Amino acid sequence: MTQARENMGLYFRYKISVSFLLLPIIVFIIIIYTLYYTNNKLSPHTRHLLIERQPSSFRPQELSSDSIGQQTVTMVSTRSRIQNITLEDIFITVKTTRAFHRTRLSIIIKTWFQLAKNQTWFFSDADDDEYHMLTNGHLINTNCPEGHDPDGLSCKMAKEFEAYIKSQKSWWCHFDDDNYVNTEQLVQILAQYDIDQDWYLGKPSTTYPLSIIDRGRVMKQTTFWFATGGAGLCISKSLGLKIIPYASNGNFIRISRKIGLPDDVTLGYIIEALIQNYLIVVPQFHSHLEVMKHISKEDLYKQISYGYGRWDQRGGEVGEEEGDGEQREGGAKAGRYIDNVIQVEDGLDKSIDPTRFLSLHCKLQPSVSYCPN
Repeated sequence: MTQARENMGLYFRYKISVSFLLLPIIVFIIIIYTLYYTNNKLSPHTRHLLIERQPSSFRPQELSSDSIGQQTVTMVSTRSRIQNITLEDIFITVKTTRAFHRTRLSIIIKTWFQLAKNQTWFFSDADDDEYHMLTNGHLINTNCPEGHDPDGLSCKMAKEFEAYIKSQKSWWCHFDDDNYVNTEQLVQILAQYDIDQDWYLGKPSTTYPLSIIDRGRVMKQTTFWFATGGAGLCISKSLGLKIIPYASNGNFIRISRKIGLPDDVTLGYIIEALIQNYLIVVPQFHSHLEVMKHISKEDLYKQISYGYGRWDQRGGEVGEEEGDGEQREGGAKAGRYIDNVIQVEDGLDKSIDPTRFLSLHCKLQPSVSYCPN
């Protein structure tokens, strides 16, 4: 009996010793598995950005003036050093299409283009002698497909990037033809970033990063943020040089086709997933996807870009031609659309200025001839 008890005691001591030996091994395996799983879900840069941006509470459409200011301080002050740059250091590109020359380009030419004639270039899909002259020869026919398909959009973005690299400017800033660009604010914001470092500035239109199954990377899930082109985005020369292998000689379009996504998403994929840099959110960029009236009158003139659009009563976006046609018809149909525009006090009549960009320009540049005295 005594021998049996001694054997039992030895057995339990052996089990306890083995357990203590195995415990660190089990903990080590759990740590390795967790790190592996996390790295396959998010890149280190994306994880850093998730912590900084807090995406569960970041909704561009709901930004208040206070949150705009707070986020700017949070995201800029930790990495900024005032730079001595001017508008001459920026290469501005605007993506457009033949269908919008007379509507959208006309507004830009009357407003902010007058402040940045030498720095701004329009990338379209057709020749247009009239607008070639009105832009001082800055309307470029890319010979890309017309319309809003991913191939056409990515083709134009690639042409914009190639033109920027040739310019040798310190910054490339892309905008759409439904943006008003506050060039003075653009310069002030960019001056907060060291031009010798890699910067990808913009604002996402999604609350969470995009996740795709990357067929080119052994069916690996890739998660990344991208700056929506409709709000505008800026890239420093240092980062631009790193993008060249992925964007030149047709590579940009090939990558776009491979992931099956359009121009601005492809650019974000290249920067975050391939180059392993990350997006810095600058809340002063705005697109037609946001509710423009949420920009307060106190902060209206502090923004970089603005958008406009038209929604139906269900909140869906309406094409310009469809919406304008319904409005002109009048009657019962005329009230079916909501104009998503900025609120400008004492602006021009809405029949003259439906986008409110002329009124905004008058507030920023009151000496313009068509502005009220």
